[in-house]
Amino acid sequence: MSEDTATKPKSSRWRRIFWMLAGALLLTMIGKGLLPDLAGIGQERIALVRIQGPILDSHTTVSELQKYGEDPLVKAIVIRIDSPGGGVAPSQEIYNAVKRVRKDNHKTIVTSMGTVAASGGYYIAVASDRILANPGTLTGSIGVIMQLANFEDLMEKIGVRNTVIKSGRYKDVGSPFRTMSDDERQYLQTVMDDAHRQFIEAVADGRSLDVADVEILADGRIFTGQQAKDVLLVDELGDLHQAIKLAADMSGMKEHPYVVETQKPFSLQEFLGNRFLGEAVGLPIKTGLNLMYFMAL
Repeated sequence: MSEDTATKPKSSRWRRIFWMLAGALLLTMIGKGLLPDLAGIGQERIALVRIQGPILDSHTTVSELQKYGEDPLVKAIVIRIDSPGGGVAPSQEIYNAVKRVRKDNHKTIVTSMGTVAASGGYYIAVASDRILANPGTLTGSIGVIMQLANFEDLMEKIGVRNTVIKSGRYKDVGSPFRTMSDDERQYLQTVMDDAHRQFIEAVADGRSLDVADVEILADGRIFTGQQAKDVLLVDELGDLHQAIKLAADMSGMKEHPYVVETQKPFSLQEFLGNRFLGEAVGLPIKTGLNLMYFMAL
C-alpha cells in the first residue's frame, strides 16, 4: 500500500470527527436557544429588560418594550437599570416608551436598580409603577451636563488658525477653537435650564411629588438607595429577585413566575470595554453640543 493511500483514510476520519463535533456544537446552541422557549409555551410570564452602561441610543430598549408590551402572555415587565445615564433624547425616548406600555398595553412595570441608576437612568425609572433599589445603589443625580473642550491655546502654540464663515450669531457656539463669550455661555445655560426643568417635572409626575420638593433634590447630588427611599425617590429597598416577585404580585401572577429575557448578540467591543475598562468609566465622548443626563464619574 502506498503512503498516499494510507494517509487518505486517516484524513477522512479526522474530517468526519470535525464535522461531528461541529454538528454537536450547533445542536447544543440551538437547543439552548429553543428549550427555554419550549418549556414556557403558553405560560404567563414576566419580561426582564436590561439597561446597562451609558445610554447613547434608545432603539434596542424601545423595541424590547414594544415587543413585550404587545405580547399577551407578558403580564409584567421588570426593567433592570445599571447605568449612570446618557443622552437627554434617548433617555426621554425610553421614558416615553415605558409610559406608553403602561398606558396603552396595561402592563405592570417595576424598576430594579443595580450598582448605579443615576441621571438618565433615574429619569427612565420614574416612568415605572414601582422602583426598588439596593441600599447601596447610587441614584439621583437629577441634572444636566454639557462638557466642551477648548483647543485655542494649543492651536496658537502650533501655529494653526481656524477660520469660520457663518450666517447666524450662535451658529458656532461651543466651538473648540475659540473662547466662549459670556453671551454664549448665558445662552447655553438657558438651554440647560430647560432640559433640567423637563427632568424635574418628569420626576415630580412619576413620583407624585410637588415640583418645589423635587427642585430641592435636583442639584445634581447623588443618593444611596437608602437615602433615596427616605426622600421618596424610590419606593422600596430590594434586589432583582424581589423586584420580580413584586411585579408578579402586582399583576396577579403565581409565586414563582416564568421570566423571559431577550438574549443580545455577542459584541466583542462591548466585551472588551466591560472587561478591561469597566462599564461607564466616564462621560461618553461625542463631538459638538450634547445635552447629557449623565452622572460624570
